[in-house]
Amino acid sequence: MVLDDLGSSLRGSLDQLRGKSRLDEEDVEDIVKEIQRSLLQADVSVDLVMDLSEDIRQRALDEEPPGGTSARDHVLRIVYEELVDLVGESTDLPLEDQTIMLAGLQGSGKTTTAAKMAWWFSKKGLRPGVIQTDTFRPGAYDQAKQMAERAEVEFYGEPDNDNPVEIAEHGMEELLDVDVLIVDTAGRHALEETLIDELEQIESVVEPDRNLLVLDAAIGQGAKEQADRFDDAVGIDGVTITKLDGTAKGGGALAAVDRTDSSIAFLGTGEEVQDIERFEPDGFISRLLGMGDLKQLTERVERAMEETGQDEDDWDPESMMDGEFTLHDMRKQMEAMNNMGPLSQVMDMIPGLGGGLKDQLPDDAMDVTQERMRDFEVIMDSMTDDELQNPRSISKSQIERIARGSGKEEEQIRELLEQHKMMDRMMDQFSGMGDGDMQRMMKQMGGGGGGGGGLGGMGPFGD
Repeated sequence: MVLDDLGSSLRGSLDQLRGKSRLDEEDVEDIVKEIQRSLLQADVSVDLVMDLSEDIRQRALDEEPPGGTSARDHVLRIVYEELVDLVGESTDLPLEDQTIMLAGLQGSGKTTTAAKMAWWFSKKGLRPGVIQTDTFRPGAYDQAKQMAERAEVEFYGEPDNDNPVEIAEHGMEELLDVDVLIVDTAGRHALEETLIDELEQIESVVEPDRNLLVLDAAIGQGAKEQADRFDDAVGIDGVTITKLDGTAKGGGALAAVDRTDSSIAFLGTGEEVQDIERFEPDGFISRLLGMGDLKQLTERVERAMEETGQDEDDWDPESMMDGEFTLHDMRKQMEAMNNMGPLSQVMDMIPGLGGGLKDQLPDDAMDVTQERMRDFEVIMDSMTDDELQNPRSISKSQIERIARGSGKEEEQIRELLEQHKMMDRMMDQFSGMGDGDMQRMMKQMGGGGGGGGGLGGMGPFGD
């Protein structure tokens, strides 16, 4: 999850209220101080932190909690609403034919972002294409071409042409059949006149529907100045914040953008083309506070099914629960999980599993789990179809053969078989549940010890 330190710090602050039914001024003051410390460490500006904490303080003292709501859940809801307001709205980005021009300083991640955005649009059913006009940075063309190939989208560039405006003109002619055209431009180390002139000339040729500014999250509070300067120069309709997985300053960048006349369109959270997500303030803050993000989770599940070539008939939990749960079924689940992205990100999206629960795990727990899943796949590659279909019948001699074939320890084979047994038992428990039992379980998951009534209804709190 992006901004892990901020999320765990905020959750730790709120956990101080566990067990309390009512708040006094001392409780509120303590929690406000902890929230201030958390936000300042995430590089949110002092004036914003002071305004936010004062709003939280007043609301926590003045508003009466709904009947049956704990003090923690009452404050959690207030913090959620105030943080959503702090990071602002998402950039309007309709799923229709359009041209988007990217701008930004050198090193901000524009070239990677162009391919990521193209990939994102392709997953929404549109046909995107990328034009690479950066003739300033060595290797820009090769990087852009490789990223476009990984994203499986159309690409145009001219490695031997040093005129970016000509490249833009030719690209427009060559990619007439695409729905969404993304134009990557050159950056510089500063917002210098040559960069502005070049952007203005390219803009006059491609006539973009939207100009998006790409900012490295490490810029922190400096995001406001850069957004304002680019907006004055060429006009900015939205911002993409990159590298949120590698800096503690991301909170400052997110909050700073909302202090401009702009908004956030996308978040970049890794190096792969799939590591991009549409910025949705409510879901983003919900994950940050450990309450999950069912919308983002649903998108990832759908993507995983598509990547593994599965359709709804292949991915049928009911048939797994009614019949025998095999290693074939387990493998399908593991492949889908792998295609959903890093396990830590997926956990953050599941109500009741991210946030507080993840905070209790060792720092390397997610890496260990991911590595274990990879080992299990290698082991299953060395099994026969009959063994995959009937894992309970695997004998000691078969374990020895599978270990030799997979290059893994016999103990790891036994771990896989034990994991399968546990999942099989869980499926049996699910199959024995009535509708009422299932609803109670889902409500518990949705509450997650702090969601204030589950994630059904309006937003993460219900209505």
